[in-house]
Amino acid sequence: MTSYSDVSLMIDGAWTKGANGRTIPVINPATEEVIGQVAHAEKADLDRALEAAERGFQEWRKVSPFDRYKVMRKAAELIRQRVDEIAPIMTLEQGKPVIEAKGETLLAADIIEWMAEEGRRTYGRIVPARLPNVHQLVMKEPVGPVAAFTPWNFPINQVVRKASAALATGCSIIVKGPEDTPGSCAQLIKAFVDAGVPKGVIQLVYGVPSEISEYLIPHPIIKKVTFTGSTPVGKQLAALAGAHMKRVTMELGGHSPAIVFEDADVDQAVNVLGANKFRNAGQVCVAPTRFLVHEKVYPEFVEKFTAYAKNIKVGNGLDADTRMGPLVAERRLHAIDGFVSDALAKGAKVQTGGQRKGNKGYFYEPTVLTDVPLDARIMNEEPFGPLAPISPFKDFDGVMKEANRLPWGLAAYAYTTNSKTMAQVGAAFESGMVSINHHGLALPEVPFGGMKDSGYGSEGGIEALEAYLNTKFISQLGM
Repeated sequence: MTSYSDVSLMIDGAWTKGANGRTIPVINPATEEVIGQVAHAEKADLDRALEAAERGFQEWRKVSPFDRYKVMRKAAELIRQRVDEIAPIMTLEQGKPVIEAKGETLLAADIIEWMAEEGRRTYGRIVPARLPNVHQLVMKEPVGPVAAFTPWNFPINQVVRKASAALATGCSIIVKGPEDTPGSCAQLIKAFVDAGVPKGVIQLVYGVPSEISEYLIPHPIIKKVTFTGSTPVGKQLAALAGAHMKRVTMELGGHSPAIVFEDADVDQAVNVLGANKFRNAGQVCVAPTRFLVHEKVYPEFVEKFTAYAKNIKVGNGLDADTRMGPLVAERRLHAIDGFVSDALAKGAKVQTGGQRKGNKGYFYEPTVLTDVPLDARIMNEEPFGPLAPISPFKDFDGVMKEANRLPWGLAAYAYTTNSKTMAQVGAAFESGMVSINHHGLALPEVPFGGMKDSGYGSEGGIEALEAYLNTKFISQLGM
């Protein structure tokens, strides 16, 4: 399946064009061709979405957790049944290989199911009273209509975490989907609608991101804001939400250190870190972005990691043997070129890659850099692409200082066979997520979120649902 359909808005249970009929072109990053159009929401459309979300919330909050669970389970089943239809849509608009698109789609079904199950367990509690005949209850109630803002790099995964947590707790939601990759996101919303989520409970809009956020966030109907994206934009939205006392979850940028100690299994480290560095062409918020390798194994690691990068088959994600697709848009080519040019100007060396691949499609070669100075941009700004700067280190204190030097704290990785080092590095990382000797992040049942400039709140585990619930205390004296 290689066709692509235009994408509509979902408002109040109906797929619809924008009020003025405006559209935004969708471009296939592998061919640079316009493959479809996505509807552009106007203020009138946002008003309709807000009114529908308020009505939907009043209805959905009264549905029992068990019945919400059944509807969500149906949505998960539909996602699995449609995976062969949905995955190529994602590949056409986003570029990632079909095998990765299928994995993302199937993970979405797992997330929906887990959130649905956990939504049945949003228990309150009874607190023993100090006085006779007093009953003290702690209740958990849905916070209300949610405004969710999602990025293009994982057009299903980023949406499904927000939508599933909202629906599982009894909230309604307005999703501002990604304009670069709207089709696969719409397929997720369609699965919820087709599963029987009442109209008004879930809306989907597209348009100018800043205009939509500036309108939705302050609106009195919206009670919670959740955003995944860059730190600068996240700070602006968090400030706007704070001015109106809105509940906020922020999953922002990162610059993940990956430490390889002298006693590490180098082959294991190369294979796991290589797979996760170049997955989705490096356009992953938790991708390893600074490789810090002990000087004793540094030459071996550089040699083997460079060979790994050279052997990656780059091409159209629809081709079965492709293992890395294009960057999502032309703007990302310029951004990656800027990082490489800056590093080279400051003395870095290219072990492999370092340039655009071909002259059609937004392909960039898997790139390995060495001798990169600390003042290079790539060592201080999130690259969000297939770039791997590798630096040697001598001692534990020095490498941890470098690992924690930047203001981000989303994900961090380490490779060692020494249990003492595992404990030390796990404790020393200033990061919301730490994975040692493997890549164990982003499962539905575990927390997903950062600290410092990487945001706050979680989009995984039981913590994800807590963010969509208000706590109410009731103290009652019996008569």
